[in-house]
Amino acid sequence: MKVLFVIDRIELKYFEFNDLVTNFWLIKSLLQRNCEVAITTIDMLKLKSAKAFASCYRSYIKDENIFYDKDSLTEYAIEDFDLVMFRPDPPVDLDYINATYIFDFVDRNKTFIMNDTAQVRNFNEKLHAVLFNDLMPENIVTSSKEDIIEFLEKNEEIILKPLNLCFGGGVMYLKHGDKNTAVIINSMTNNGKQLIMVQKYIPKAVYGDKRVLILGEDVLPYCIQKVPSNDDFKFCEHKDSNIKKAVLSDSEKEMFKTVAQKLNSMGIFMAGLDVIDGKIIEVNVTSPCYFIREINNHFGCHIENDVTDFILSKVREREPLSL
Repeated sequence: MKVLFVIDRIELKYFEFNDLVTNFWLIKSLLQRNCEVAITTIDMLKLKSAKAFASCYRSYIKDENIFYDKDSLTEYAIEDFDLVMFRPDPPVDLDYINATYIFDFVDRNKTFIMNDTAQVRNFNEKLHAVLFNDLMPENIVTSSKEDIIEFLEKNEEIILKPLNLCFGGGVMYLKHGDKNTAVIINSMTNNGKQLIMVQKYIPKAVYGDKRVLILGEDVLPYCIQKVPSNDDFKFCEHKDSNIKKAVLSDSEKEMFKTVAQKLNSMGIFMAGLDVIDGKIIEVNVTSPCYFIREINNHFGCHIENDVTDFILSKVREREPLSL
């Protein structure tokens, strides 16, 4: 099977030995199954006469690590690949959006794309979490200072989030009576011109948030807790001391299965829910981190093989039965 990974530019720079990254483990697992895996970034995508192409590097495995051949840069039609894993990181800016347009010109009967690029383009990880509003903390999406102040007065403590950043970027905590209230709101909304997500603060956020992993219509049994840094109220450093083993209750598994089923029906097969005290605060669909190294260490498993099995099964579902 021929596979193309669209990864982030910074990930390409630090590609070798980077076992903090989900793609490292998935590419390694695919290579171990004798798949041909190429890697590219969004700036190496292109259209020629309405046909999608990508300039790619060949990846390979050596001594349990993965590498790419820096002299192997070659242009391929994207339809030459059986599978595309579209996993560049946010922010979902104009370059990101334009990259998803390239895949509108790829024949889905020839090439399977995960997650579906049109659905990723149409799904804002913070705003569209409201599709599951009954599973979220109380929230509003607005650019209105008046709306936010009213929400703050009602809830006492709130979280304000820009809609297009990632990894906690730009997220602010605000308490009723804070003398910086006006300047924080004006800054977050660009003086009332920019929509933001505003959520009721959940006190148990001091213990961090769970990363709940969705694969197809299922919620995986493995779970980690992302613990805030000492000098912040949120998780923003990917290091061992900030990632703890966690468990999902039966009720959480059942509750979040409905989310998995909905996302799966949309062509979003891989997702990560950020959850505090049973409430979804965000739905990660662009390049969800599966914390594979940490989960393997905490649970004594090889979760990358489960994920790879699923990915390959989705591609094979589309292949015609040979007579």
